[in-house]
Amino acid sequence: MCGRFAVTLPPEAMVNLFSAVPANDPPDVPNYNVCPTNSVHVVTSDDGSRRLQAMRWGFLPHWYKTPNDGPLLINARAETIAEKPAFRAACRERRCLIPATGFYEWTKDGEGNRLPWYISHEDGSPLVFAGVWQAWDKGETPLVTCAIVTTAAEGAMKEIHHRMPVTVDEENWPLWLGEDGKGAAVLMQEPPSDGFRIYRVDRAVNSNRARGPELIEPIE
Repeated sequence: MCGRFAVTLPPEAMVNLFSAVPANDPPDVPNYNVCPTNSVHVVTSDDGSRRLQAMRWGFLPHWYKTPNDGPLLINARAETIAEKPAFRAACRERRCLIPATGFYEWTKDGEGNRLPWYISHEDGSPLVFAGVWQAWDKGETPLVTCAIVTTAAEGAMKEIHHRMPVTVDEENWPLWLGEDGKGAAVLMQEPPSDGFRIYRVDRAVNSNRARGPELIEPIE
């Protein structure tokens, strides 16, 4: 799964990276501890015109009467996304890209303490997660929400967690966004990249109130 991540790219850099038009409500960055229900940067495409906008991380299906009407859907499994009622329409019609600098996963020691690990590209380049999005308008304030697509972990990641985000390489962004027609499902079936740097970080990140660049500093 993916339950926390970090974003350090300035909005201007994201606009240039994706050749996107920025919206007027970008989330604050850098954010070294992006948590569920936070506002995150998301790239969408409408007839080939890309937009960088803010969405709530935590997908709300159209039948939820309130944001707390069911489970918090921050992830969507690649293996079942096309079948699940919550995600199947979004998988066909509302795919998006979610940029990140890295993400966190946890193991446990012999005493049951949660030990955080930080995962990023070895070369320092941004991660781009496959996502799906949904507009939800059942409350007083309409929300645009998203979830990160996950797949089975491979390589060194398997030692940390059995799931990981689906990452999309730049040459495949048009396919995932629907700009290159149909066939995006193949991107969820490709083996995950093994070009990751993985290291332990301080347990301070276990708190959703923790902030600051020290959260991604490696520890012995």
